[in-house]
Amino acid sequence: MPIPYVPQSRPRVVLRGLARLAAAGGIVVFLLAAWAGWLQLTGNVHTTLPGELYRSAQPDRAALTRAVETHGIRSVLNLRGPNPGKDWYDREIDASNDLGLVHADFALSARREPDAQRMADLIALMKSLPKPLLIHCRSGADRTGLAAALYLAALKDVPEAQAAGQLSFAFGHVSAAWLSKAAAMDRAFADWTAERPS
Repeated sequence: MPIPYVPQSRPRVVLRGLARLAAAGGIVVFLLAAWAGWLQLTGNVHTTLPGELYRSAQPDRAALTRAVETHGIRSVLNLRGPNPGKDWYDREIDASNDLGLVHADFALSARREPDAQRMADLIALMKSLPKPLLIHCRSGADRTGLAAALYLAALKDVPEAQAAGQLSFAFGHVSAAWLSKAAAMDRAFADWTAERPS
């Protein structure tokens, strides 16, 4: 004898739907975290303009050597600022010297918006450095994203909306202000584009 169908109560159906939604959300969060972790494990190295501009997280000697061998890097721009006496900085200077690279420091904070003059100084510095150029900060996501966006928009006339893609989660950057203080980089780029002469 067939078992008669008994409709489920509405709250049970809603709860089951919410459980499925939570499970799907958990998978999405896991995948996003896995991507961010992968970027950091691999050095977050990306080509912005082939033969001209590259970006990464803090490089070690091996990463700088690979960058020179693979992309012909001639200069390195450190967006963490000069930090003599810090192991990471001293190793970067030594590796740059040994590899014959021009090394430049430019201090930016990922949490505070640089003013228009500071961004103009950064653009001028990037323009002056020998190419191909590798720019980096600690994670290669926030300050490096702003610098790459400015380079593309200011020096290569890439449309600003396209250049802003350098500040995206594809590189580990989180734009949402409620999730990350690094949203200051997005605001800085937006302010720069709004104030930029046509």
